[in-house]
Amino acid sequence: MPTSDHEKFMLLALEQARLAEAAGEVPVGAVVVQDGEVLAAAHNCPVGRHDPTAHAEILALRAAGEHKANYRLAGAALYVTMEPCVMCAGAIVNARIGTLVFGARDLRFGGVRSKFTLADSDLLNHRATIVEGVLGGSCTALLQNFFTGRR
Repeated sequence: MPTSDHEKFMLLALEQARLAEAAGEVPVGAVVVQDGEVLAAAHNCPVGRHDPTAHAEILALRAAGEHKANYRLAGAALYVTMEPCVMCAGAIVNARIGTLVFGARDLRFGGVRSKFTLADSDLLNHRATIVEGVLGGSCTALLQNFFTGRR
């Protein structure tokens, strides 16, 4: 996809992240896109749902699977404002996501670039194409402002 399309869909993920922030959750948003169509969008809500797996990526993948009536999302792209954790990276591989686009790195828990490289590991049977840094400044600022306000 051209950079402008990546930015367009990342802006939708940022909208989702702001919804998470408004709910008191870590501001992470995710959008699943296939052939230019948004299949699903979600934001972090593990605190509100009392569910450690309620990360934006997991919820968006679940909703996209429901939409497609298939847990395999081959050829789809996942846009997420922050680098996925190890759990989410595993779900990306299992869903057969074609392209993962993320904005900000997660230097503490990143499962795609910062700590681990699961989503495109040669050890696994599926590898997503990784695009990082799309609207990274905006994604990072949202996270930094959230945590600064918490301290």
